[in-house]
Amino acid sequence: MSNPLIVFVAVLASLLEIIDTSIVNVALPTMMGNLGATLEDISMVVTGYAIANAVVLPLSAWLGEKIGRRRYYLGCIILFTLTSVACGLAPNLTTLTIFRILQGLAGGALLPTSQTLIYEQFPREKAGMAGAIFGMSVMIGPTLGPVMGGYLTDNFGWRSIFNINLPLGLLALFVGSTCIFDRESQPHEKKEQGFDGVGLALLTMGIGCLQYALERGEADDWFSSKLITACVIIAAISLPLFVIWELRVKNPVINVRLFKDGVVANGVILMGLLGFFLYALVFVLPVFVDTVFHYTATQTGLLFIPGSLLTAALMPLVGKAMMSGINPKKLIFIGISCIIICCYLLTLLSPFSNQDDILAILFVRGVAMAFLFVPINSSIISQFEGINMGQVSGLLNLFRQIGGSVGIALVGTLMASRGHQNYLDLASKVSLLNPATQQAYLSTLNGFMSKAGVGFSDAHHATLKALAGRIHSQVFVMNFIQLIWIILIVFAFAYIPLYLIKFRKKSQVVDSH
Repeated sequence: MSNPLIVFVAVLASLLEIIDTSIVNVALPTMMGNLGATLEDISMVVTGYAIANAVVLPLSAWLGEKIGRRRYYLGCIILFTLTSVACGLAPNLTTLTIFRILQGLAGGALLPTSQTLIYEQFPREKAGMAGAIFGMSVMIGPTLGPVMGGYLTDNFGWRSIFNINLPLGLLALFVGSTCIFDRESQPHEKKEQGFDGVGLALLTMGIGCLQYALERGEADDWFSSKLITACVIIAAISLPLFVIWELRVKNPVINVRLFKDGVVANGVILMGLLGFFLYALVFVLPVFVDTVFHYTATQTGLLFIPGSLLTAALMPLVGKAMMSGINPKKLIFIGISCIIICCYLLTLLSPFSNQDDILAILFVRGVAMAFLFVPINSSIISQFEGINMGQVSGLLNLFRQIGGSVGIALVGTLMASRGHQNYLDLASKVSLLNPATQQAYLSTLNGFMSKAGVGFSDAHHATLKALAGRIHSQVFVMNFIQLIWIILIVFAFAYIPLYLIKFRKKSQVVDSH
């Protein structure tokens, strides 16, 4: 009989990390005013956390082996909790940014280690439901983040979004100390001695610079910035050197030979593409509902909740389907196809769409997530054991995050460039010599003239402003539809690694954010 406390701790620790990734975004405007910072300055609170997170993700298994998993995992919970409180007490932006980076370093260990803990501690017949429970909680986390952030900021101030982690972190630490223990070594495993400082430095530089370039590239106009250019060059040199070095060293921080296994190589590509879709959509859809429906951040967050609840409800059913022997590739195929359908439905949105149209599309997305998260993670991780299992878990989470960063960077860049081009294309067709423009101008002008006290001059200027607003609205919708088509085309490549991946043995069911 498995210990349910392990599931509780893993879910709670993961929720702390996941919610903290998105909860800050809603509070940024308030933090700017309170700390006297610009948007560019305050963005480092988010960027620093993401970079630290990405650096630690692939190292979690290695660090757990070196330090001892119990000490490492509980230590990260302590560090995460303390730095959360420190963020809430930070007197200035510099202090806040430093503690957010430390918080990201601690948080990056929680997801892959929690995932590995659940898989190892539960017997085969229980792994399916345990993974589904973990998946349900992980899926709800990103949805609750913005809603919680908006509520806490509005009612208790922005510092409360950090301070709320204190009681939850202490609870996770107390329960974890009673049930989390070091991993038992496999009989065939050899304890590696030594410290791969060169590999650690190359990986840290490569992943850190790559993540910074993706996070800040669009805001800093990409290669117009010397810092972004330098980061791309460092990443382009460090990561290949890291692979070469790890193939030669006796005690690597990451076993890069895992990528020779088609399960890992195709699996991380699948996870990267899934991250690309998730982050890109979560980036562009709120902009759409804000522009078209004028939703607040809290209303936008609430819009995502029903679809996420559907995902959570379907995950146990998908877990049971896998345990009954259904080929996970069939389930993943359904999930990929649902995302393609979801993207196509998004291209049909217009300024005349309503909230029900958005909710229906997000329900399709919710079905897709249930058929992707559990099968992808479970069928891949179940192929490995020991430290390799932890390393594969870290790599899956890393590629999901990098794929998401690529999605946000691509969408953000194209939104700016395509928006300018679409405006020029549409504005060139707007002329009073055009009958359609004449009709729109006259009907709007008559509407303003019919109001008491409004003269022709005022009505004329108001009409021009109204027409300009309609143009900008149409430009945004054109831009949105083009971006969704790009997301659809990119994600359609997920069918290729799905076809190529070959599983060696029956998969067990676990989940990862």
